[in-house]
Amino acid sequence: MSIKQKAAVLLVASILILPYPGLSYAFQDLPSGTVNRIAVGSCLDQNESLDILHSIQTAAPQLLIMAGDNVYAEDESDDPALLSLRAAYDALGSAPQFQALKQTTPIVATWDDHDYGLNDAGREFRHRAKAEMLFETFWEIPQEDDSRRRPGIYRSLMLGQGSERIQVIILDTRSFRSELKRPWIPRLNGRYIPQDQPGQTMLGVEQWEWLEKELIRPAAVRILVSSVQVLADGHHWEAWRMLPDARDRLLTALAESAGTTILLSGDRHLAGLYRKRLANDRVLWEMTSSSLNLPLSQINPAVTGEGGTHRVGEVFLDANFGWLEFDWKQRSVTMQIRNSNNAPVRTATVFF
Repeated sequence: MSIKQKAAVLLVASILILPYPGLSYAFQDLPSGTVNRIAVGSCLDQNESLDILHSIQTAAPQLLIMAGDNVYAEDESDDPALLSLRAAYDALGSAPQFQALKQTTPIVATWDDHDYGLNDAGREFRHRAKAEMLFETFWEIPQEDDSRRRPGIYRSLMLGQGSERIQVIILDTRSFRSELKRPWIPRLNGRYIPQDQPGQTMLGVEQWEWLEKELIRPAAVRILVSSVQVLADGHHWEAWRMLPDARDRLLTALAESAGTTILLSGDRHLAGLYRKRLANDRVLWEMTSSSLNLPLSQINPAVTGEGGTHRVGEVFLDANFGWLEFDWKQRSVTMQIRNSNNAPVRTATVFF
């Protein structure tokens, strides 16, 4: 879609969607000084208890990254007005716990399928431009931000200065993603198998080119936010491994980039830490934090664990959020999975 085409769609969307009470909320500005504490969360059902947001607020992060499924809407494939998605955003934005959090904590976000508008959807979702307009409006993406001038919600942020600079790269793993492959015989632990056809993509051409340029920018630590898991290989749900060529390309690019990269993901309704040694002997870490209030222990108590060669320790199945604590003197970042009471339940430290 060209810029002119997107502008036309957004103009129509603004007429159909934006004049809706409660859709705009004031967020805090991004931190301007050294950043030591970042929280991350995903899979937040606006109709469930939101008390975990108070736990996050109490922990006092300098930035909260919402990694997708930030609200839950019904299937919007047949509703060009996206009424369910609009109502979901309004419910979250009006919630006292969210109102309190946004008054103290800067928040940035990407989306996953349930706040994109269609379960497990990629580029085939026909209302994605309108969903994008809703996303950009609710999360108050600045009008001057580059993501406002192109299809997709991907963007990057720079925090801190010099040797304490953190780059936050927020990917869009929905707008341009190829359709996933389903097996003839359904799997017990997921819907999909790795795609074996050439030309499959997770990010699309333009986002790939943008990412390659972002990885050249100097930073002590890069935080790469992907709504779906990158390293996990112990299941058949959505993940980068379902598009092997795309994952190989991403891992190669990260291996060749300077600085230390940490992957953050959500989606899975469980939390875990993952580690993979790349081709040049660099070690890549991923922290999956999910769900804020709809964990597997609640929606499917029969699940007690998950395999996978890159998993470090056991997955955590109760409500949780992720935590990054930077020690600039020691040149380290501690990754933690924290439960709903703000207590660490999984921990790993990375030196850079």
